[in-house]
Amino acid sequence: MSPHTVVLLGTLDTKGEEYAFVRERLHAAGVATLVVDVGVLGVPAFSPDIDRAAVAAAGGSSVDELVARGDRGAAMAVMAAGAASIVAGLVADGTVLGALALGGTGGTSLAATAFRPLPLGFPKIIVSTAASGSTEQYIGASDLILAPSVVDVAGLNRISVPVLANAAAALAGMVLAEPLPERPHRPMVAASMFGVTTAGVTQARERLEALGYEVLVFHMTGSGGTAMESLIAGGFFAGVLDLTTTELADELVGGVFSAGPDRLTAAGRHGVPQVIAPGALDMVNFGPVASVPNVFAERNLYVHNSSVTLMRTTPEECATLGAQLASKAAAAVGPTTVLLPRGGISAIATHGGPFADPSADDALFHAIREGLAGSTVDLVEIDADINAAAFATAAVDRLHAMIERRRAEPPEHTDQRSTPHQHTNHQGAPS
Repeated sequence: MSPHTVVLLGTLDTKGEEYAFVRERLHAAGVATLVVDVGVLGVPAFSPDIDRAAVAAAGGSSVDELVARGDRGAAMAVMAAGAASIVAGLVADGTVLGALALGGTGGTSLAATAFRPLPLGFPKIIVSTAASGSTEQYIGASDLILAPSVVDVAGLNRISVPVLANAAAALAGMVLAEPLPERPHRPMVAASMFGVTTAGVTQARERLEALGYEVLVFHMTGSGGTAMESLIAGGFFAGVLDLTTTELADELVGGVFSAGPDRLTAAGRHGVPQVIAPGALDMVNFGPVASVPNVFAERNLYVHNSSVTLMRTTPEECATLGAQLASKAAAAVGPTTVLLPRGGISAIATHGGPFADPSADDALFHAIREGLAGSTVDLVEIDADINAAAFATAAVDRLHAMIERRRAEPPEHTDQRSTPHQHTNHQGAPS
């Protein structure tokens, strides 16, 4: 096998012509291929390197059994599981350096099941008819690339030929590229950011980098929060600076940037030191103003840009959000601090801003205080807005201190939650 080999995964009974073309283009570029056939019913257009029988067996069944059942959905599930197992093995032992698939919604779903778990940075592309629609179900928190096929993957024509050729060239370029130089292995911190918290998070990131950390900033658009939670759970981070928890509001009220009910749980569940703030909980996100549901027509709306409309959360919603944030923070098994920016929780919620609402902020802060009472979480209130330098400094210093304490502890003494912590005001004195 060539030192530069990629796996081609697909149904050779229905898309054999297209796979043969892509295989030819990869070979011409100097990349070898290992073809895995996941078709079930028809005759493959050419002989694969790993046939459907091997894939079905890896999925816990046989081709004859799948054909006899006559259930396409069940067959796809078995072949997806088998393909995932086979591809994972090929990647783990270094046999292949990239992965490519072509398909409609069914083929995309099957290939995504196999490609999505592959390591971050591993080249993986699917040319898909579903690439221009909602893609979260296929990509999840991975770096899988979906390339729009424009036309269906159904024959070679003046549209599909350059699209498929470009996909092959892209994968070949990734595989043949010079290896990246080694980066210094600094401890990594995850940080959550939104447009209205950018200034504060940027200051915090720069301070963390000066302290020797590598900071990965995630944009809190639903998929950003999902990706961050997934990587936290994967053990990538020494600490989490979760200053922008806005996705909780979208999950509660029905905005477009929800990260689901598990947002703000991974660090607590895995004992990762974390600093949390109610950043941008003053808003729920929608698309263009015309897309805002009629039920919210009389609410305080702010057009952020032509694609994003923000809606101010009410005192009642803020009370619920504060209780949720406190509950998730209090459940953490590792060191946790919650910071309250009393000067404003976003760039547009400061005094005189379009989302300034003292009653909503009071409801939010009261619920957080009440929810953390008696817990082992540090609660610190700061007389500054979330984008102020003083707030960023306090957040970083708290997180750095928790990470340093964690590093200094014996492995068997990593739980910081033995006794309730004190609630401190912005000067740091016990209150």
